[in-house]
Amino acid sequence: MAVLSRSTLATVPIDILRPRHDPATLRTGIVHFGPGAFHRAHQAHYVDRVLDADPRWGIAAVSLRSGSTTEALKRQDGLYTLAVIAPEPKMRVLAAHSDAIGPGEGARLRALLADPAVRIATSTVTEKGYCLGSDGTLDFAHPDIVHDLQQPDAPVSVVGWIVAGLGDRRAAGLAPFAMLCCDNMTGNGTKLRAACAALAQARDPDLAKWIEAEAKFPDSMVDSITPASDAAFLDQVAGTLGLVDAAAVQREPFAQWVLQRFDFADGPDLAAAGVTMTDDVRGYEQAKLRILNGAHSSLAYIGLALGHETVFEAMSDHALGGFVARLMHEDIAASLSRVAGLDLAGYADAVLERFRNPAIRHLLSQIAWDGSQKLPYRLLETVAEALDAGRSVERLAVPVAAWMAFVRRKALSGETITDPLAGMLASAATTGEPVADLLAMRQVFPARVAQDARFREAAAAAFSRFIADDVEALLTR
Repeated sequence: MAVLSRSTLATVPIDILRPRHDPATLRTGIVHFGPGAFHRAHQAHYVDRVLDADPRWGIAAVSLRSGSTTEALKRQDGLYTLAVIAPEPKMRVLAAHSDAIGPGEGARLRALLADPAVRIATSTVTEKGYCLGSDGTLDFAHPDIVHDLQQPDAPVSVVGWIVAGLGDRRAAGLAPFAMLCCDNMTGNGTKLRAACAALAQARDPDLAKWIEAEAKFPDSMVDSITPASDAAFLDQVAGTLGLVDAAAVQREPFAQWVLQRFDFADGPDLAAAGVTMTDDVRGYEQAKLRILNGAHSSLAYIGLALGHETVFEAMSDHALGGFVARLMHEDIAASLSRVAGLDLAGYADAVLERFRNPAIRHLLSQIAWDGSQKLPYRLLETVAEALDAGRSVERLAVPVAAWMAFVRRKALSGETITDPLAGMLASAATTGEPVADLLAMRQVFPARVAQDARFREAAAAAFSRFIADDVEALLTR
């Protein structure tokens, strides 16, 4: 079977959308580190829209570790299929990538970062890819950072490459490229700027000052569920296209990219492509964390207690789906400040619609991992604010109690608890006073929540229901 490329694009079935722009006319204006499935399904989708009117912003996909994706993009002239998975799935061929650079092509990458036509660099390398310590600052003991300090002209870390590229531009008298971190960590642009400035400071204090004064590192938030492109999916794409596409990706219909406003003359019109430009990225992050992630955790722990396996199955449970909707609209939304441009009720409804997508198989067991690390931000901050405001915490206590019961079931059955605090949790959850002993864990529960009689009573009452397998009565709240 032939491979998807510019020469075979015309053979793609007419019911599959094709690029409106000519892929051969693209120029490289963006360098992207980490061209995994999320980037190809998300940022590249937005840039593909920009390119319909402005061909200057083609993306050079850069992989520092593995060459499989960049080699596939090279074979396919940067083309690949995006499948939007829904009850009525859609496919579209994207043409956002003008170049691809894999491991061992450092000279080409260095030249691109110094090219005046390149005005933006972006990254999706996961939080650990930035070599940050637990405090969010650059970890100078990280092996990659140690290497980059010793060999600054042959970096191996993303931070090292950014600093090298900015250093070359400063030496050449060029303006810095804007650096857009697209990994979901709070204050991602601020943290990446600080990391780059710290590495530069260790090499050249003047470069560090220039980066801090001149380079743009806007904060951002991104969201879209992107399942892995497994062999079955790639076979399905090939059968539909009649062409092999080793770079095809899939995602849910919902996609969101929130970007902090920053000065960027004659840049790409990202807002016209659907990117939300705002002065309050933190407000959007908090809404996502509490509404989306808080509801996800609630569905996971309550749904597992009811015998459900996936998010869709849990949402198909009328009582549970209604409970989660009320939790989002009445309890969680009340804890959020108003954000310009964000309709909280509409966002909550959109999240519920995403949860009801039967084509997405999102396992509750996976969402339930690492609860001790997630609950403080997803639910317990909301509980604390409700207590301070004098609002009821009866409904908010239910998913927290469900997590306690989940930990107890796992511990008593000898099953693995996937959590950094697994041992401590198992010990606390299997005592004669599991609710009190779990609440005493300050690594999870802040004193403000754990010591409040209203919450303690509500959590204990709900926990007893879960232990007695009498969950349905809790869902009428």
